[in-house]
Amino acid sequence: MSKGALIMQVKTQLALLGGPKTVQSDPGNIFTWPIITEEDEQAVLEVLRRGAMSGTDVTMQFEKEFAEWQGTRYALGMNNGTAAIQSAMFACGVGVGDEVICPSLTYWASALPCFSLGATVVFAEVDPTTICLDPKDIKHRITSRTKAIVVVHYLGHPADMDPIMEIAKRHGLKVIEDVSHAQGGLYKGRKLGTIGDVGAMSLMSGKSLAIGEAGMLVTDDTEIYERAEAFGLYERYTGEIKTESLREFAGLPLGGYKYRMHQMSAAVGRVQLKHYDERCEEIRRAMNYFWDLLEDVPGIRAHRPAKDSGSNMAGWYAAHGLYVPEELGGLSVTRFTEAVRAEGAPASPGCNIPLHLHPLLNTCDVYGAGKPTRIANSDRDLRQPKGSLPVTESITKHTYHIPWFKQYKPEIIEEYAQAFKKVAENYTELLADDPGNPPNIGGWHFFRHTT
Repeated sequence: MSKGALIMQVKTQLALLGGPKTVQSDPGNIFTWPIITEEDEQAVLEVLRRGAMSGTDVTMQFEKEFAEWQGTRYALGMNNGTAAIQSAMFACGVGVGDEVICPSLTYWASALPCFSLGATVVFAEVDPTTICLDPKDIKHRITSRTKAIVVVHYLGHPADMDPIMEIAKRHGLKVIEDVSHAQGGLYKGRKLGTIGDVGAMSLMSGKSLAIGEAGMLVTDDTEIYERAEAFGLYERYTGEIKTESLREFAGLPLGGYKYRMHQMSAAVGRVQLKHYDERCEEIRRAMNYFWDLLEDVPGIRAHRPAKDSGSNMAGWYAAHGLYVPEELGGLSVTRFTEAVRAEGAPASPGCNIPLHLHPLLNTCDVYGAGKPTRIANSDRDLRQPKGSLPVTESITKHTYHIPWFKQYKPEIIEEYAQAFKKVAENYTELLADDPGNPPNIGGWHFFRHTT
């Protein structure tokens, strides 16, 4: 199928209503991720054969290589991204009674680790185009208790960092970048994770940079690095530490946690990192081709930065599109994606359900404080009920999963793009039996998305 053929009007009946499927070709390995080769296997076997699974030598070498690739002074390997984010919060001084500002539309680990530090979260709105933290909504969330802003580069899209950093600087706040969806991505030519005070990310299987179950913290700030090290990496927390306030307590983890990265993950990480930029470049070529084919199709929009912005989508983790139901007669995103799936292309409605609506953020007393943990150490009730973040609450009805191509195979990609185009151009056939959207679209946790 050529691009010219794709642009032609689609007259075939929708597969959901009895017509032929659009996607007919075997996709082969276009969705396979991560790409594991003999080089990865041999790296893991070397660790296994010498019984070094719980050591630190391979991990520290991976940290050195990661810092060089990231462009930061330090990189600290951890057992998962949640540990990296919690350690970043502690390293930034988040403690009892403090507040962190974070988007509600994110995986829970971006926010909930603050509870274990005696702090709480205040959610801010997202921008409906980037689906990342809206700088314009941050200012009125700041109080005397605000300690940090957690910026999530959600679904791989870079957040608008310049105004966020300006606000943080003006108010003396730390900025934590959650790069779990966007490892290696760029914002105006700068690598994500290097713009704020500290970056933290997951490297678990399924992510763009997938090495097993692991996390990484990156920073240029020596005190932040050493506080994170002291928090959960006891064997690295020694008397050689430079931060004077930490020296007295060296030898035991300040947080009582054991967060070191497993060395089999570190071994895989060293190999994956060598090939990551090249593989991401092919992913970006494939994903941008998919969206270029659909650029003028009504009802659907690409979730990606402008081509001349100097920003990119890194490995395009958990690829999504933006949905404009008004252009398709009000057709629900649920019905739209059902029809796309019938054409043979992966598609599902929504993204994360906003965190501020979950009972854990409203009524749960996690630590037995006698009141909900969200407000256990607060000077006011800062819970945010339904309707308090209208933009965030509407996003799930305006987003949908799309195929996540790992290789540039134009003929295959064109078939999948044609599936979306066919449904959009024949939407009137779906209106009569449209059940609408259910109350909750998506999930509280971020589900695995590999196609």
